[in-house]
This record gives sequence, structure tokens and C-alpha cells, in this order.
Amino acid sequence: MTLRILGIDPGSRITGFGVIEIAHGQLSYITSGCIRVSGSVLPERLKSIFESVDEIVCEYRPDEMAIEQVFVKNNVDSALKLGQARGAAICAGVTRALEVFEYSPTQIKQAIVGRGHADKAQVQFMVRAILNLPGLPHQDAADALACALCHRHTREITQNITGTNRG
Repeated sequence: MTLRILGIDPGSRITGFGVIEIAHGQLSYITSGCIRVSGSVLPERLKSIFESVDEIVCEYRPDEMAIEQVFVKNNVDSALKLGQARGAAICAGVTRALEVFEYSPTQIKQAIVGRGHADKAQVQFMVRAILNLPGLPHQDAADALACALCHRHTREITQNITGTNRG
């Protein structure tokens, strides 16, 4: 059985994405990168995120999507824009019939680094090590791959508890 997971690290200017695959218990890196949107008008940036995620879904055919949840640190306006970017990415996934799973930044860091308050450099390093990549991925792409890996880890735990197996 094969399972492809698309991870998304949403952002209103840069949205990271990463695709991993689990086939017969073996983990493989498929692709990752950054969707860079420009323009001062938010609706156009959201359209660009939607269309770009849609293209990625059509090209790589993931079975499921994992996306980072929004958190408010200091700036409420930034959190609202992030939430809208996240919504555009989610809509692109569900439009293509993907089931979407959401994880907090703390859950993702805990699953990848072992600490819920790891910094971005630690996440990048562990993503590179787990996926045996030749170099460090861009921070946003690493965060997206980390989200996909978190989902894989969560699925495995759930499967062990319930006795089900897919991927």
C-alpha cells in the first residue's frame, strides 16, 4: 500500500510545501519548495496560493494533506492573514477531495525534534536527517515537510492503537 502526504506551511507571502510517500513501510521524499506570492492586494495573493496548491495536488497526487494551524504570537493582523492563506490552501486540497489534517506548531516540533519549542534550524536539521536529503531545505519547505512527517507519525501511532494499516 502507498500513501502520499502533502504538508503545507501556510504564509501570506511564502507558503512552504512538501510531499512525502510511504510505500510498504518505507518513507521517501518526493518534492518540496516554496510558493512565493507578490502583490499588495491580499485577495490576489490568496488566489495565487489556491492555484499553486491546486497545481501541486494535480501534479503529485497526494492522498492526504497536513497543514499547520494558526497561532497568534504578537500581531493579530498577521495571524488573520495567515489564517486566510491557510484557508486558501485548505480549499485547494478539499476541492481535489483530499482529507485535511491539522497540527499545531508544538505538535509538529515535538514529532520531529522531540521538543515542542525547537527552533527552525533544529527542524531543518531533523527533516534533512529523517528524509536523508543532500542539503538543508528552505525553512518554509522544511516546516511543510515536518508537518507531513508529523502526520505520518500520528497515523502510525493511530494505526498501532486501532490495528488498522494503510501505507
